[in-house]
Amino acid sequence: MTYSRETIRNGLFAELAEEGDRLGVFRPNTDAERAASLRCMLDGLPPDADIWVFGYGSLMWNPAFEFVERRHATIHGWHRSFCLWTPLGRGTPDNPGLVLGLDRGGSCRGIAYRIAAGMRESELSLLWQREMISDGYLPRWIPIRCGADRTRAITWVINPQGPRYAGKLPLDTIARHLAKASGRLGSNRDYLENTVIHLDELGIRECGMHRILNRVRGLT
Repeated sequence: MTYSRETIRNGLFAELAEEGDRLGVFRPNTDAERAASLRCMLDGLPPDADIWVFGYGSLMWNPAFEFVERRHATIHGWHRSFCLWTPLGRGTPDNPGLVLGLDRGGSCRGIAYRIAAGMRESELSLLWQREMISDGYLPRWIPIRCGADRTRAITWVINPQGPRYAGKLPLDTIARHLAKASGRLGSNRDYLENTVIHLDELGIRECGMHRILNRVRGLT
């Protein structure tokens, strides 16, 4: 399925959190924990400050939130990696999938979205429901470069202490899971295909992602 702003607001990720808790595959964050996390990220910001959000995976091709500007952006010190196991969204407990996270080292090109100050509360709350379902990711302010302009943005990096952190996996292992895993949010292969298609459309030719896609196509 392609989730949307409406399905998120109607509790799709809350349902996934409840299922994850019931099956014992992860401990979901509570509403209070998510709210506290968001408050911490915004602490000290002027009330009239716009917010930039950096997307490197599904946020590039399905942001599902409202924004007033969209720009190509680059970050340094982090790279895109299939490093987070997903036992529900794009997989099952018996056959978990893998989704992208930002892991340490290198650089990453993606999309930066500017959220107007007046939309901050509604749109960031929506993003926290989506990205902070459990302890897989950590929200972080990072420096970004958009052409000649430099600013900072919120993004979600991998939590290396989390139980679902996959680390650096062999190509064959990544490809095998992406080729076969599927869950409530759709197949892992579709997630990969959509990411590579949109990277190419943005002029971001990432050889490592194409190697993974070619290996997956060889398995299906």
